[in-house]
Amino acid sequence: MTGDPLNSTANAHSALNIFQLTDKEFNQLRTLVYDRWGIKLGDQKRSLVAGRLQKIVKEVGCNDFSDYINYLENDASGKAMGVLIDRISTNHTFFWRENDHFQYFSKTILPEVIGRLKTRREHDLRIWCPGCSSGEEPFTLAMLVSEYLGKEMVNWDVGILATDISNIVLTKAQIGKYSDENVNHLPNDLKYKYLHKQPDKQWLIDEKIKKMVLYRRLNLMRESYPFRKQFQIIFCRNVMIYFDVPTRQELVSRFYRYCETDGYLFIGHSETLGRNNTLFKYVNPAIYKRN
Repeated sequence: MTGDPLNSTANAHSALNIFQLTDKEFNQLRTLVYDRWGIKLGDQKRSLVAGRLQKIVKEVGCNDFSDYINYLENDASGKAMGVLIDRISTNHTFFWRENDHFQYFSKTILPEVIGRLKTRREHDLRIWCPGCSSGEEPFTLAMLVSEYLGKEMVNWDVGILATDISNIVLTKAQIGKYSDENVNHLPNDLKYKYLHKQPDKQWLIDEKIKKMVLYRRLNLMRESYPFRKQFQIIFCRNVMIYFDVPTRQELVSRFYRYCETDGYLFIGHSETLGRNNTLFKYVNPAIYKRN
């Protein structure tokens, strides 16, 4: 590792348990993040990055951020980069976020898609949630599918794939345990049917719902994804806000490739597919249909 332990400035920072992030170091870090995950870190994120990485820089025994960047670049296992993205990812979410999407999903899209599959004599419903965070969105979709199919569920193969780049949030999602604040917006009929209050006052997802969702780590910047079949519905909300325009366009092209004809794509209300989009047609605010 590099860095001069005798440097007086470095020693002063060490004594205060604070590592200063220089312009050069921040540019190196955001280039690493962009090249690996397509996430664009603006100048306003500098203090956030510096704050969130302080602890890990110390934990791995680095003397400063330059030392830490060398550590990242020389780690052949990829684990160090995985820890980096876990630390700087923003994963604030909750149940029933942007609830109009869930209402449209259950009242309009599910009946249409299920009806189409029945006409084709297929009973294989496939939904993908890229950037699933801690599981609130895919679990909500599982509840709504269960509600819609009811007793017919036994005749269906329902697969909800939930992917994210952060191991931390995937672990939380697999546990399926949430706070009062997190489930507060979920309609009571769904909350009390599919979540169970625990002695520690946390809410635990019902096992039947848990089994409907498969969680996997996936970097959306891959050229291709390991999927054998296309999806009828893709929920990728509040993910593309972290990407620049070229990266968004590439991602939308991949979604097109893995979405069935007449399948649906949901994005966040603060996001757009861009004026030049010809792959998906507008249906409702932040809801598109594959051409």
